[in-house]
Amino acid sequence: MSNTERTFIAIKPDGVQRGLVGDIIKRFEQKGFKLVAMKFIQAPGDLLKAHYADLKDRAFFPELISYMSSGPVVAMVWEGLNAVKTGRVMLGETNPADSKPGTIRGDYCIQVGKNIIHGSDSVESANNEISLWFKPDEVSSYPSCANDWLY
Repeated sequence: MSNTERTFIAIKPDGVQRGLVGDIIKRFEQKGFKLVAMKFIQAPGDLLKAHYADLKDRAFFPELISYMSSGPVVAMVWEGLNAVKTGRVMLGETNPADSKPGTIRGDYCIQVGKNIIHGSDSVESANNEISLWFKPDEVSSYPSCANDWLY
């Protein structure tokens, strides 16, 4: 399959607390992506600081780290055709007020500071984020079930 790639998706503490994990996973499965890694984790501060390093000089950075460490997150790696771009479309805009109905943020949240989900914004970011959150042996390499005849 051309353009098969992996993306990092994390359900943030507010999404976990609100019981949206199953609904979000279902959307990615129904879209046709393959879940190749997942963990339920209370993210340590050093991991979060590394993950959001590009935002470290922003005024909201301390609040972001506090929010992301306020409860467990569900970190996942999804694989499939154009997974990064399609995943971002499925999430909706960073600001839920700008997200269309039918997107995860458009359907489930209203506040930019608690927008329930993170998704990689490029293949390079996805590769970096996956390597931050998962050891290589934690990501499945089982053969793809995404044969053309299934879709």
